[in-house]
Parts: sequence; structure tokens; C-alpha cells
Amino acid sequence: MAMKKIAILIINFNGLVQTLTCLQSLEKIKHEQFTVQIFVVDYGLEDQTQEIKAKFPDIQIYREEKNLGFAGGNNFLGTKALAWQADYILLLNNDTLVSPDFLQKLFNYLEKNPKVAAVCPKIYFAKGYEYHKNKYQDKDLGKVIWYAGGKIDWDNIYSSHRGVDEVDYGQFNETNDTQFFSGCCVLLRTEVVQKIGLFNEKLFMYWEDVDLSMRILKSGFAIKYYPQSYIFHKNAGSSGVGSSLHDYFLNRNRLYFAFKYASLRTKLAIFRQSLVKLVNGSQWERQAVKDFYLGNMGIGSWK
Repeated sequence: MAMKKIAILIINFNGLVQTLTCLQSLEKIKHEQFTVQIFVVDYGLEDQTQEIKAKFPDIQIYREEKNLGFAGGNNFLGTKALAWQADYILLLNNDTLVSPDFLQKLFNYLEKNPKVAAVCPKIYFAKGYEYHKNKYQDKDLGKVIWYAGGKIDWDNIYSSHRGVDEVDYGQFNETNDTQFFSGCCVLLRTEVVQKIGLFNEKLFMYWEDVDLSMRILKSGFAIKYYPQSYIFHKNAGSSGVGSSLHDYFLNRNRLYFAFKYASLRTKLAIFRQSLVKLVNGSQWERQAVKDFYLGNMGIGSWK
């Protein structure tokens, strides 16, 4: 029987140190019954491909001059993974550190559960990257949860991570359905990707993982949170929490998601909220609302 193939997709955007550290942690992963190929796309201001390739000659790395965003970058690499005939595709942020058996456990789970299209690990904050650094004792660092499944508030159209900021005492140790996966780390079944595609490039970054999750669920497959597998995330390593970039893409793409999936009642409420932001919002919140209604998606006004 042929070995299964897993493609690992990583975007490098001005993040050389983060990417190298991530790749170093991937060198230690265990894998039985499957082979791994890492695909990296680099489209930061400086061409960092040679420095990455010099340290990791076995990866496939590509340079793109244009900023493709999270959606476009993963779609670009996804075509490479499909050409390589991957059975599974792992999306992984470059600002992560992985445990040695995380991928083996995700693989084993999908192999045994053919109706599951996507499976996510438990994701912890990497030490020192917690939102509220003074809230925890030293012994808790490395055990603070970033993602233990995803929830959507359909009345207000907000997505949130279950368990975020909580110290892990085993309260989220059961495998269960999740309403959305985090694009930070998810193992996807290639046959489902071939059926419904990867990300909607109109969204560029933020909400693209929730949108793909909805398309997976509507296609009749399940998405699972599987806490026996875990990794660590250096949160907002690329964009910074509370930045103008957040203001723009989160607000614009939330409107897109709401008008695509929400009930009529919720759409009306979101529409009224957007008019308030158009008047009273920050510069980038106002621009986000304008661009959504003008259909200016993708990278939009963000340059």
C-alpha cells in the first residue's frame, strides 16, 4: 500500500526568524505511514527565500513579488500540493512551534474518520505571547489556551475561540465538533479541497478560515477539534493585536460573512451597525465599511 502524502503549507511575510524557528520545530515531527513535503511562499518586502532554502534545502519554496494575503498565499501553495498529489494538506502559521507527534495524531484521526474533512489541534499561546501576561503564574506559561474549538455568535456575527486565555486543566480534553477551524493550524482532507476549493481570495486575511469552515459544513462534512494533538502559537506574530490592519480586514470581512451567511434579521442589524461605524468609526473601520459596499475586496484599500 502506497504511503500517504501530507503537504505542509507555510507563508513567510517578512518573518524570517519566525519561519526558521517553525521549520526547526517541524524537523522533529514523527511520521509513520505518511511522507511530508513542506511548501513555503515568500512575498515580503525582502526576498528571504535563499536564507530559508540554505538552512532547509528539502523544502519547496517560491518567491512572489505580490502580497497574496493569507487566502491567496495558501491557495497558491495549495495548487502545488495538489500537483504533488497530497492526500492531506496542513495549513500552518509560520509563528508556531509544534509538538513532535502533533501531525501523526491529526493524520491518524482523519484516517479513522472519513466523514471528517478538517481536524484542528489544541493551540496554546507560546510562552511570553499571552494576551494578559501578568495574569498567570510562571508554572502556567505554556499551558494558556489560544484555541480549543471555534464558536460563532450568529446573532451578532462574531467568531471566538473556545477556552481562550484559560489555563489548561484538562477542561477541553474531549474531541468534539467545532463551528470553525483556525487557519493557524488545520489538517484538511484533499478530496474535500478538490470539491469545494480552498480560501475565498476576496477575504485576503481574517474570516477566510470561518468562511471555508462554513463551506465544508454545508458540503456535509464535519470539522473536529482534537485536543490529543497540540501546538504553540506566537500570537499575532505578523500583524500585531489591535492594529489598523485588524480594524480594516476584520470589519470589512465580517460584513462579507454576515451578508453571505446570516439570517435576514441579523443582516439588518449588521447593516445598521455599519452605518454607525461609517460615521463614528476609526479611519480604517470607516474605510472597511466603504470598501465592502463598493465591492473593493481582496487587498482592498490596504497598501
